[in-house]
Amino acid sequence: MASSDDTAHVLHPPSEDLKDKKTAYDFNLLQKEAKMPEEFVWPSGDLVKGSEEALDAPIIDLKAIKNDESAMASAAELVKKACMKHGLFEVTNHGVDPLLIIAAHKEFDTIFNLSMSKKLSAGTKTNVYGYSSAHAERFSSSLPWKETFTFPYSHIHESQTQVVDFFKSALGEEFQHTGLVYQRYCNAMKEITEVVLELLAISLGADSLYYKKFFEDAETIMRCNSYPPCNDFKLTFGIGPHCDPTSITILHQDQIGGLEIFVDDQWVPVRPRPHTFIVNIGDTFTALSNGLYKSCFHRVWCNTQVVRRSLSFFLCPKGDKIVKPPNNLFSKEEERNYPDFTWLDFYQFTQKHYRVDGDTLQRFVSWLRASKPSNL
Repeated sequence: MASSDDTAHVLHPPSEDLKDKKTAYDFNLLQKEAKMPEEFVWPSGDLVKGSEEALDAPIIDLKAIKNDESAMASAAELVKKACMKHGLFEVTNHGVDPLLIIAAHKEFDTIFNLSMSKKLSAGTKTNVYGYSSAHAERFSSSLPWKETFTFPYSHIHESQTQVVDFFKSALGEEFQHTGLVYQRYCNAMKEITEVVLELLAISLGADSLYYKKFFEDAETIMRCNSYPPCNDFKLTFGIGPHCDPTSITILHQDQIGGLEIFVDDQWVPVRPRPHTFIVNIGDTFTALSNGLYKSCFHRVWCNTQVVRRSLSFFLCPKGDKIVKPPNNLFSKEEERNYPDFTWLDFYQFTQKHYRVDGDTLQRFVSWLRASKPSNL
């Protein structure tokens, strides 16, 4: 299901002169305006109200399945059903220190309570990393009502303080502690992804280590999402309807609520649960499963009262990795649902040519076949 306004998802050519384009919004000021700025108003077709009944997603006990083949097999079956239907499940007993999660959320104030000038000094023009206000440096309409701070996390890295180094470089030496908190958080997320990737491999009938090996040199994108209160929240989104182009997302949301996924022809809320992480399938893993698993189509509402916060760990292959499913998922070349491609090609497509929605992967495949026919 794509957005009802396809034109909103085609990016401006990189050569377009953006010198007069507004690239930042101060939400403290926007909340005081009498009317929602037009740039934040989404098409009515996207704003349809969702169900009141919450999603009944499987909750996988990661401690219970460790070193227990029977428990792993049962969990894999639950994951398979969920991923074939809508692409989302949850994990608990994951071993992440609750105090670390609390600290990661607490550091939002350290980042997002900075002055606009300080935040913008760590902003981004053409790079995904750093501070962004409503992604206004990239888009001019249907803007999301949110601020983000994004940084890289390489699973194989010569520095054990890579995240700390990024924060100190982007924001200053005084942000060493903030960087250290997120370094520890990313390390913990890496451990979760290794278990999840084994679970996904088993659920697909592949070698249990297939995806773990594929992602051993992963180049993850880590993002802090802050959704300020919004007086006219029914006109906009914190995040509009889309599928993540990445592989899998390990998400921790606070207890505010607002996340919905599209399943059985309706939008369904995903209620926050204490001590759990949400795992949702992205487009790249859809291709890695030969289309068997659905990329989770989701959106996020804001509210009028409080800031909503979430932490997104977007697992990505190394840029030059060929995205190809394990051999057990197809027997003949013509049964492949997607051509070979690299994550870098797909990522650049979403940065330069197409704004992500529910059809990103199919649009990318069409673009790839048209632009690189000799390679397919």
